Amino acid sequence: MSTVAVNGRTYDLDLREDRSLADVLRSELGLTGTKIGCGEGVCGACTVIMNGRAVRSCRIPASRAAGAAIETIEGLAGMDGRLHPLQEAFIRHGAVQCGFCTPGMIMAAKALIDQHRARGTTPGEGEVRRRLKGNFCRCTGYHAIVRAVLDAAGVPVDPVVPAVRPGRYIGSPLPRKDAIDKVTGRALYADDLHFPGMLYAAVRRAGIPHARIVSVDTRRARELPGVYAVMTADDVPDAARHGLITPDWPVFCRRKVRYVGDALAAVAADRPETARRAVELIQVQFVPLPPVTDPVEAHRPNAPQVHEHREEGNLLKHIQVSKGDPDSGFREAEVLIEDTFRTPTVEHLFMEPECSVAVPAGYDPSRFGGPRDPQAVRGPRAFHQKTTVYVGSQIPYADRKQVAACLGKAPEEVRIVATTMGGGFGGKEDIAGQIHASLLAEKTGRPVKLLFSRSESMLVHPKRHATRIRLRIGAGRDGRIRAFRAELYGDGGAYASLSEHVMTRATTHVSGPYDIAHVRSDCYAMYTNNPPSGAFRGFGVTQSCFAVETAMDMLAVKLGMDPITLRLINALEVGRVTCTGQLLRESVGLKKCIELVRGEMHRWHEHRGLPFAWKWEHAGRRFAWGFAVAYKNTGLGGGAADQAEACLVIWNGDDGRARLEVRISSAEMGQGLPMVLAAIAAEELDLPPERISVLLGDTDFCPDGGPTTASRQSFVSGNAVRGAARKLKGQLLRVASAVMDVPADRLSLEAGVIRGGGKCIPLEEAVSSLQASEGREHGVRFLYRAPETKPLGSAGDMHFAFGFTAQAALCSVGSDTGVVTVELIIAATDVGRALNPLALEGQIEGGIVMGLGLALMEEFTLKDGRPQKLTMREYRAPRCTDVPPIVSLVVEEPTSQGPAGAKGIGELPSIPTAPAVVNAVSRATGFRFKSVPVTRERVLEALRSG
Repeated sequence: MSTVAVNGRTYDLDLREDRSLADVLRSELGLTGTKIGCGEGVCGACTVIMNGRAVRSCRIPASRAAGAAIETIEGLAGMDGRLHPLQEAFIRHGAVQCGFCTPGMIMAAKALIDQHRARGTTPGEGEVRRRLKGNFCRCTGYHAIVRAVLDAAGVPVDPVVPAVRPGRYIGSPLPRKDAIDKVTGRALYADDLHFPGMLYAAVRRAGIPHARIVSVDTRRARELPGVYAVMTADDVPDAARHGLITPDWPVFCRRKVRYVGDALAAVAADRPETARRAVELIQVQFVPLPPVTDPVEAHRPNAPQVHEHREEGNLLKHIQVSKGDPDSGFREAEVLIEDTFRTPTVEHLFMEPECSVAVPAGYDPSRFGGPRDPQAVRGPRAFHQKTTVYVGSQIPYADRKQVAACLGKAPEEVRIVATTMGGGFGGKEDIAGQIHASLLAEKTGRPVKLLFSRSESMLVHPKRHATRIRLRIGAGRDGRIRAFRAELYGDGGAYASLSEHVMTRATTHVSGPYDIAHVRSDCYAMYTNNPPSGAFRGFGVTQSCFAVETAMDMLAVKLGMDPITLRLINALEVGRVTCTGQLLRESVGLKKCIELVRGEMHRWHEHRGLPFAWKWEHAGRRFAWGFAVAYKNTGLGGGAADQAEACLVIWNGDDGRARLEVRISSAEMGQGLPMVLAAIAAEELDLPPERISVLLGDTDFCPDGGPTTASRQSFVSGNAVRGAARKLKGQLLRVASAVMDVPADRLSLEAGVIRGGGKCIPLEEAVSSLQASEGREHGVRFLYRAPETKPLGSAGDMHFAFGFTAQAALCSVGSDTGVVTVELIIAATDVGRALNPLALEGQIEGGIVMGLGLALMEEFTLKDGRPQKLTMREYRAPRCTDVPPIVSLVVEEPTSQGPAGAKGIGELPSIPTAPAVVNAVSRATGFRFKSVPVTRERVLEALRSG
């Protein structure tokens, strides 16, 4: 045993050489605010302060902590609960989104500020960025974090301003509901949960992209001491498969593997290392099969078959868009552009690796030496009458359905409880470990935790679709596009996931936000032996936007026309018709976005006393602007029944004041949904948001809010909460009417008081009357059905709303080095209505930085179906020092159906960034780049060849 001081307290701990400091802090002291994002010392989520220095605790041997003074996030707040200035600043500036990186980021920043204060100095922005370079964030775009750190250090920074048309609560920059828990380390993610008697799971993966299974020998694994269960395909029905649309993904492969991440067996053991060792002992014999790894090759008649039973071969879906007569349009055209564009497979790289904790039905902690009273169990606070899975999931009710099916139970016999989610971006829609953990829990009668390592996460979960997109555009000399033709191939990987819908969205958006009379697009979503592809922020539109916006710049060059003017000539506006035949009746702010960005571009030059130019050279660097626009649907669309149900519960608290809880099974993955929903309820009931709590994602208590995808939650779940609030308000006024003897239609609810007819009563009196009639807290439910949409190819509206954006990127390129520096991004975004500007700003900045990664560095490289980069160290993504200044301009063109006019914002900002940046690099170098990422090596090669 060794002595170590942690947060001012002294402990005698087992600091063995084979344990990391992070492991000791988390497992021995329960300080789970220290997160493990990579296990490589690369992401910085595990940062703590040791003897005054910021260190990566996942790479520090525990033995080195002997005699040391350690500070963790849990020690920052004062004994009186008062937050540290850094914690306050992170909340104030919206520097908290999913929150997984937040503790490590704050600790790294504290070490920096402490060092400066010891010298009587303050850090500058450049130093803050350099010192935080080792702390990775996938959500915020880093700007809010830097602003927060500077603010806490005493450097003046500008606050986020309210929206253009703020209401009482809507439109004001409100801090997140979960912010305090996240900045203090109290927020519990799935891996932070612990139950008495809990076992640890590991999964044997295929490791080969395509093969017949000869045998799976688990004998040595079963004999390993500490192993409680080993499960294979022999332990589940042949029909035990999952999939959000098509259930084609086997829980365990029986006869064949189709990609390297396929599961062959799962083990539950008393320790994580025992489970991993047992998996290594499982022997598998394969007969390798030739893999098909290119979607175009997969479409050929003689290609190896991924799913040999399918009559369609490797074709998952042929998607078509047809409008007008393209042949006649091309005959009218005076200028033609025809070329092929490519986008790669991309990794989500959310900060929190997948983790599922399954608790079997009837679990009693006292059997394992734990407290009989479940209130004393650390983490969840509930009895487990049914199989319960704690997981960060984007679609809790879909999880419940799939888990139940594989357990042979009815959906109502399974409960999904949403834990705090450390990012998702679409990557946590598909099943990861939920089913394996549940099977093992039911077999052993114990809770089972299945935590993916970072490498396993990157190996297993679906990615952004790689695409090959060929475009043909015909235009007149006046710049009007006469005809458009597209052929798209999407790499869907080994299983269907959401490929059908992702590639449909790519196809319906591939002609861009332009008014074109004649359009024909054909898309082929293909099975391959690559890792599956699924939902990813932008949902297919990111890929098609890169193709069309690159082609638009090529067309502008061929026409000798200003690229912004070309886009304005063809831009959609109210009264125009999309490529799917939808008439746009309202809320089309595209031209306003374009004009705002163009104005900012010109002002940039005016401030420097320079005439506007698209490109120029200075001090050995080539500078150029790039420009791109985009649009993205809100909601599922395409005829899907898009709906959400919300429950509002009201009661009088111990302090005698009315309290409200919003309940809906929608997922929060960092986008700020809880405060948006609270603000909507607050606006309707004129109840301060601090008296409103939000419960999300518990399928036993929360009605179904549908998937967190398609930028739909603010619109659909927001409308469900608004409807429930209005229903509750009506009930309160009717109760008050009886008490006050005033007709309900003459009463109003304002600032906690019900008034009318010269009388008034406090809201709490009406709440008491409601509670008295039921003998408990009073709840109302409201099911919101979004406006009807039509399937692709039929008449009518395919979507009920669209968001629009325009972005400009100023880039410089080193003439001798090929190094690309993004100097500035200007973005104008039509959001309909800004519900919470603080969260909105973070969504815009974070989306832009994700698009920046696609443009210049991100690619999940595959060779013959085998991933080449399975660590965060190898996979390049933007860090704090890679991010340029961002000028964000919010456009509010309300939609009549949205809550307060809001549309959706989660995906839109990330879509046009890559083509804007690449268009700038192409203009600066004189070489047209038609695929991403545009790496330094590719730029240098282009410069040398030019």
